Amino acid sequence: MSNPAGGPAPNRLANETSAYLRQHMLNPVDWYPWGPEALERARAEDKPLLISIGYSACHWCHVMERESFEDPKIASLMNEGFICIKVDREERPDVDQVYMDAVTRFIGRGGWPLTAFCNSSGAPFYGGTYFPPTPRHGMPGFGDLLIQIGEIYRERRDDVERTATELLGELNRHVAGVADEPIGESTAIAAARHLMRGADRTHGGFGDAPKFPSPPSLELLMAAADALPADEAEDAVSHVAFTCRSMARGGVYDHLAGGFHRYSVDAHWGIPHFEKMLYDQGQLLRVYSEAWRRTADEKLLWPIRETVAFLCREMAAPDGGFFASIDADSEGVEGRFYAWTPEQVADAIGDANAPAFNAAYDVSQAGNFENHSTVLREVGDPSRNEFATAREQLRVARSRRVAPGTDTKRLTAWNGLVVSGLARAGSLLADQRMIETAAATADFLLQQVVDPAGRPLRVFDHGTARIPAFLDDVAALLEACLDLHRAGAGERFFDAALGLAQEIAVHFFDPDKEDLFFSPDDGERLVCRPRTDHDGATPQSTGLAALGLIRVAALADRADLRSVVDRVFRTHAFALGRAPHAFPTLARAALTSRRGIGVAVIFAGEDPITAEALAGTARRTLRFEDAVILSTPARSAISPHWRLGREAIGGRATAYLCRGFECSLPVHTPDELAALC
Repeated sequence: MSNPAGGPAPNRLANETSAYLRQHMLNPVDWYPWGPEALERARAEDKPLLISIGYSACHWCHVMERESFEDPKIASLMNEGFICIKVDREERPDVDQVYMDAVTRFIGRGGWPLTAFCNSSGAPFYGGTYFPPTPRHGMPGFGDLLIQIGEIYRERRDDVERTATELLGELNRHVAGVADEPIGESTAIAAARHLMRGADRTHGGFGDAPKFPSPPSLELLMAAADALPADEAEDAVSHVAFTCRSMARGGVYDHLAGGFHRYSVDAHWGIPHFEKMLYDQGQLLRVYSEAWRRTADEKLLWPIRETVAFLCREMAAPDGGFFASIDADSEGVEGRFYAWTPEQVADAIGDANAPAFNAAYDVSQAGNFENHSTVLREVGDPSRNEFATAREQLRVARSRRVAPGTDTKRLTAWNGLVVSGLARAGSLLADQRMIETAAATADFLLQQVVDPAGRPLRVFDHGTARIPAFLDDVAALLEACLDLHRAGAGERFFDAALGLAQEIAVHFFDPDKEDLFFSPDDGERLVCRPRTDHDGATPQSTGLAALGLIRVAALADRADLRSVVDRVFRTHAFALGRAPHAFPTLARAALTSRRGIGVAVIFAGEDPITAEALAGTARRTLRFEDAVILSTPARSAISPHWRLGREAIGGRATAYLCRGFECSLPVHTPDELAALC
């Protein structure tokens, strides 16, 4: 294919819609997208596969591209010795999971860019993450590595095949054993205690640099507070609130536009890695909302409101849903878009206003970032309103710079996390606009990001939905629909939740292995079928699915869905018992399973206004896993047993709070209901 504008000819990736793949379409590498064509050529030519996996906003992916994939000599080695495949991990997390697990076994860690060397069938025999073009800091040069791997593949094929076979056996093997005790409250308690032993009491979060927000761990701490002794519970919740305040004051938070960067390179949330990922925004909305619910700390509210404003202004797609990410780099430099000098601040807000702002946000001639520039972060404790005008002036001035690129694809899993965050925040803050935005996003996913049979798909990009959904997609969308129903957005969302729960039970649960798998039973067959992803930047999909199934099973009175959860818990009990802190979402699901969900059942009678007030009180005071049923004559997939024997007494709005098989006496005022919650 020739390039009419001159320069390098586009490769096969020019025909792809993925922003990440298209970033590599002018590389001199003969890239293939993931698919049968590349595998067939590898078998026909008896060549190994070189599988390179990354994503659009990945800084080190861009570095490796500039250093190696754009280098004609390295590209020639790749083309001559390998069939080269480029994978967008956000579109194909199943492929990423297989090779990430393999690389983690090879070198003890993972990350992106991910580089896997495989036989012609796709079975990995070696791999790593970023490789420099020449030897550096103990890492082999990529060119030298290509030569070495090629020689090993040609001359030591038996060793290669033996390694690949042994590794596939490990990837297909599940950690098994007999658990010391059933999982439940004790699991969550043990996980929380382990996390708190690693808590950074000075800066918040856990451990040292680099420091990630770790939303699944923060959510586990708050859930476990209901099972911990009072002093430990207070300490856990206080640490979450402290972490939230520290992140929002630091450079990891964008003080001008709102929203969070992916992580900080230091221990004190000062200098971020500048990617903005949709999944972080959604999860942190959930964390901040729950932390505020438990503490009433007003300093947790402005990050919620500003992050929602950022999402709606900069990440909302005109045709529905939210974009996947915003890059770390602009003009080839990481963080350039976000950094300031004192002179730039003065130009934007005026000489008279600059000194006070600079003192409040750490702007100095020396700077705290590269080239004597500054990443804004709060020092002291300024009022958020005090510099609101100056921050907006700076945001407008910054908008004139060359902005980092935005990956405009929409992913079902990440949008589901945002829907949950918006629904939960909207419920607590009584902000109907947040709930309406969440409902519109969910409707987009349920109506547009589906196949002709109505089954969910993963990706919506360039007007087209594609790729069958994975477990993280279905689990996140399930929880999103449940949270919307709880927020009062409509009965249709519980109907959708029930359908998604059945999708999980039918297509992701294997009754023989008694476990959930990451890919559906009728999905593409890889060298192995990944069981699940892991808690990390996003929740583990098995744990998230279990949480959703528990909630649906209770409300719809579906013993078959509950049985799926119980069997999955049995399968994971041994691993969860050994290291509960490594599975915070599954530990949270175990706690929810053990204590059951609470259900506020409300009858309007002749007073719909008071009924709505009762529902609002329940939504603000109950746990997010609990349910709120505002009884109406409309058809509902919710089991009628929640309404049997209960009614609006004397025509007055009436509420009952049920836990397990026990329900409270009827109450009629929000204060009475709040006392029960």
